Amino acid sequence: MTISLDLGWLSRLRLVSHRRRRGGAWGERRSVRRGSGLEFADYRDYSPGDDPRRLDWALYARLDRPYVRLFEEEEDLAVTVLVDGSASMDWGAGEPWARWPAAQRLAAALGALALLEGDTLAGALLQGERPAALWGAARGRGRLPEWEAWSEGLTPGGAAALGPGLQAFAVRPVRPGLILLLTDGYDVPGLSAGLTALAGRGHEVVLLHLLTPEEVEPTLRGDLRLVDVESDARREVTVDGAALAAYRERLAAWQAELRGLAGQHGGRYALLRTDAPLQRLFLEDLRHAGVVR
Repeated sequence: MTISLDLGWLSRLRLVSHRRRRGGAWGERRSVRRGSGLEFADYRDYSPGDDPRRLDWALYARLDRPYVRLFEEEEDLAVTVLVDGSASMDWGAGEPWARWPAAQRLAAALGALALLEGDTLAGALLQGERPAALWGAARGRGRLPEWEAWSEGLTPGGAAALGPGLQAFAVRPVRPGLILLLTDGYDVPGLSAGLTALAGRGHEVVLLHLLTPEEVEPTLRGDLRLVDVESDARREVTVDGAALAAYRERLAAWQAELRGLAGQHGGRYALLRTDAPLQRLFLEDLRHAGVVR
């Protein structure tokens, strides 16, 4: 699969972070630091050694007391795209709605958006006990071809055990930032443990739940044998009206559980269908979820 992004509409969007944090290079994000940026923040009493150019002389003339103007610095955002690399992410291989190509395109577009904004971008594939296929951290739109090539080269495989990988990433010596996690959501306990670890390190996690149209609205009917793509476990089922009703209830409960996990740790959740065009995912689904604006 070759990823080719339309940067026209993408460049008009920006990622949304709900936390203000310290650190990083100069960029377009507002920092909690008080410095010499352009946006006024507050006053404080003058202290010997302060730059006289930061004195508010009009206020001094009115109050007969020297005050220094403080400004908010603008900083870049540390963005990390984490991709669930378990075998279940390859569901529907060969179909136009297959999950893995959708995950690759979405990862490429999210990373491109960060690079276009001047943010710091990193990426990792979650496979096994430690993050694999690490990319970055890097800044600048000149790194776009390299990022797209990285996204294209990712391959899924292995069991859906996200907890160890997320916990291992959490202890990496990286600046707290915005984490965009692309997953099918099948390892709920692992996600719970991982989100707890990431939030404990100051990260803000956006849980992007990728489901195929068959998972959202099943069309299969009759007597079927279901095969787990990761464990090869098999189960005989009969799909009728009652089974579909029960499935829809469990699907809604599953989504609510994942949304609750994200919200519990100060993050966000978005359900994304793999058959939706990329532009619609960004302009409608991700914008509605408050991930971009």
